Amino acid sequence: MQTSVTFKKMDSSDSLKAYAQKKLDKFDRMLDNPGEVHLVLSVQKIRHIAELTLTCDRINIHATEESENMYSTIDTLMDKVRGQIKKHKEKIKRHMSGNKQSLKNDTLEFNATQTPIKPDQMTEEIIIEPIDNKPMDVDDAVSELNSSNQSFFVFNNARTEQLNVLYKHQNGKLGLIQPRG
Repeated sequence: MQTSVTFKKMDSSDSLKAYAQKKLDKFDRMLDNPGEVHLVLSVQKIRHIAELTLTCDRINIHATEESENMYSTIDTLMDKVRGQIKKHKEKIKRHMSGNKQSLKNDTLEFNATQTPIKPDQMTEEIIIEPIDNKPMDVDDAVSELNSSNQSFFVFNNARTEQLNVLYKHQNGKLGLIQPRG
């Protein structure tokens, strides 16, 4: 990764430059192709400001951060940029997977405490249970639901010859889901 560090209104420091370079090297592993980074470190009164512009193959990221300590400013800035790179990579992955969801209306937000569930993880957690396909009356389905410890019961309605779902509400009442038509 090609990196340039500029100091504005402050003395250049090799330790700050090395610290920023060490943090920026981690982005090399996250990006598919080598990128170009321009980092501007400046001081205005007591505020330490770090401004980063990252340009890579199909990604342009610009981020700014400020605090009272330059090292913490750099750390926070790198966290922001890492989140933006992850967000961009997820968007590209969803687009390449054939998901036709509009990328312009995408509302995926970065949250450091949240780990996204990958589509292959969701299919591993699905448990397939076969059901009896014998036709029964709604009254019989109610007695089956009451005798089981399940919160719902799927059955084939003998009167309509369609699949129905009988479920228990939180208030204790029963609900019936029927197809329209």
